[in-house]
Amino acid sequence: MEIADNGFIFSDDKSKIDVSAVHLFLSTKSYWAKEIPLETVRRSVENSLCFGIYQGTNQIGFARWITDRATFAYLADVYVDEEFRGQGLSKKLMTLMLFHPDLQGLRRYMLATRDAHNLYSQFGFKALENPENIMGITINDIYKNQKD
Repeated sequence: MEIADNGFIFSDDKSKIDVSAVHLFLSTKSYWAKEIPLETVRRSVENSLCFGIYQGTNQIGFARWITDRATFAYLADVYVDEEFRGQGLSKKLMTLMLFHPDLQGLRRYMLATRDAHNLYSQFGFKALENPENIMGITINDIYKNQKD
């Protein structure tokens, strides 16, 4: 699935993904994946439904769904490079992703965010109704001092 809009390409074609660019952003500019090893990013791309935003061949945005494509999808690693923010690119990306054929008919879509509630609420995301039913294991600073 690929859409060209206003000089940008939105695509789910994994062969277009610049894993090094995604790694650079996640490991240095994100708050959720600081110091993530390149090999970990490579494996995450290989095992997820991924979407990129491109200007020409330059990767300027990324997102991935961790999904079984039948019942559940978790949105992760969403970003748009800082110099391209404020142009509605994340909204266009979200629209493309939510209408993707592999993500239809699922019973649950989830994500975690510290600072983008306004964006995601526009697409129907809201705080969990029964958060006490959700459990998890969080390992803080897992990537700190890991080598590629």
